[in-house]
Amino acid sequence: MLPGTVTAVATSGKAPARQKKPLVRRALRDRSQQVRRWVQFAFLALNGWLAIEFLLWTRYFESHGRTLYIERPAGVDGWLPIAGLMNLKYFLVTHQAPTIHPAAMVLAAIFLLSSLLLKKTFCSWLCPVGTVSEYLWKLGRKLFRRNLTVPRWLDVALRSLKYILMAFFLFIVLSMTAETLNDFMVAPFGIIADVKMLNFFRNMSVIGMAVIGSLVVLSVFIQNFWCRFLCPYGALMGIVSTLSPVRIRRDANACIDCAKCAKACPSNLPVDRLIQIRSLECTSCMECVAVCPAENALQFSLPPRAMHAGDSAQATTARWRNRAIQPRMIAAALAILFFGLIGAARATGHWQTNIPRDVYMRLVPHADEYGHQEQLP
Repeated sequence: MLPGTVTAVATSGKAPARQKKPLVRRALRDRSQQVRRWVQFAFLALNGWLAIEFLLWTRYFESHGRTLYIERPAGVDGWLPIAGLMNLKYFLVTHQAPTIHPAAMVLAAIFLLSSLLLKKTFCSWLCPVGTVSEYLWKLGRKLFRRNLTVPRWLDVALRSLKYILMAFFLFIVLSMTAETLNDFMVAPFGIIADVKMLNFFRNMSVIGMAVIGSLVVLSVFIQNFWCRFLCPYGALMGIVSTLSPVRIRRDANACIDCAKCAKACPSNLPVDRLIQIRSLECTSCMECVAVCPAENALQFSLPPRAMHAGDSAQATTARWRNRAIQPRMIAAALAILFFGLIGAARATGHWQTNIPRDVYMRLVPHADEYGHQEQLP
């Protein structure tokens, strides 16, 4: 380099400008968010339908048979995640399917498998609480033009809460013997745990309403407040998802360093500075992928092909050929997993809780009176 050039740079005190990467625009329009919304709202509608059916079923027994009777919707067992984990442990230990709330075990297995195969898609594609939480913070951003950012030191401390809750519940489940698990589930408390859950929301106390209201308000201002800081089920899904072969991956050669992905990430992850997202907080929502303007720069995918690296567009395309998991493939995989395992459970008689109607007639009207230790007469 010429002496005059060195002197000029030193005098100005400015580093040479980084060369801007050429943008190779994406050939196809990203539809990940449209597909994800369809799946979210379909699953939300399904849960709404199950809730109506379950309410009608409960009212039949509370009215002592004077209202319309419909079959108990076994799908409401999905709202009993602890029962699902208890039944799953019972099945793994005894190799026998539980008779009470077997659907809870089936659904827990489906959600865990979805996290194992497709990372944390349960949280951002299926979970109705996650869906409501997401649209609350989007409502807050629309009303106030921004969401609040929790300081990093506080964010780390609050995130630990959900792992503490997860460890607490797992300790309880794992410390119970198969006999204890069975005794708990066949007791009145276990049989009508779903009714007790419904009654909590129907007859909510002032404290309960204050807690739920606070969570709603906080979710408007802070992105995914419940999911990020308090949900123990999401914490478990995150740990399982570390074993998934697919994740968000960035190609440094194709990336133009615009940082749009990091700004779009609801979990505040530095997507633009990572080659692959290993964080337990990544929910595979693909918001980052949706805003990326560069071809092959960011995708939800299997590992790239092992081949000679190159910075040309052709080399980048070759590395990622048939590796990206398209949104419709995610939706199809979730549907096959969901309906396939439920269909198998139905076919083998491991879906419905087969309790005589007269037992429900005795238990349901007095659901709130039963504690953990009481047994059927």
